Amino acid sequence: MKHPVIEMYEYHVWANAVIIERLKELPQEIYHQETNSGFSSIAKVLSHIYQVDYAWFEIIKGMSMKEAMSDAFQKGEQLEVKAIEDMEAGYLELSEQNKAFLNQLDDIEKKLVVDNPYAGILETSISESVLHIVTHGSYHRGNIATMLRQLGQTSVMQDYGLYLYAKQKK
Repeated sequence: MKHPVIEMYEYHVWANAVIIERLKELPQEIYHQETNSGFSSIAKVLSHIYQVDYAWFEIIKGMSMKEAMSDAFQKGEQLEVKAIEDMEAGYLELSEQNKAFLNQLDDIEKKLVVDNPYAGILETSISESVLHIVTHGSYHRGNIATMLRQLGQTSVMQDYGLYLYAKQKK
């Protein structure tokens, strides 16, 4: 049986794919169009989700937060200016690497000590860090839904329950 945290990460990957598919259905200019929101464009939100996924998995693997954030920022900036299809490909590659890493772990409850340059030391676990990634993504996919409404478009549902139905149909 799959660990519930791994299942939640797989939901996160599915939900990102669902929102990306919706964005690909819309006029191309929507993806980079300026909005009056917490982020100035949908491309910046997706880039931010990517950056946090990348950084936290690097932290889980042992990289310092400062270094992980620096690497993630560079990768995210590169993807942010590209087309949605490039973001999709980059995110798919990252999520496949992350799923492979999670599935080979011996101890998902392994303790981590994270030195956050802005907040200090945090004692946490791999599982808590993965749940942070999942909830962070959910929050920002909600931002995308709001931004789409501001741009006269509709979003798409990506609730956990829908993930379970989609998984059952496979």
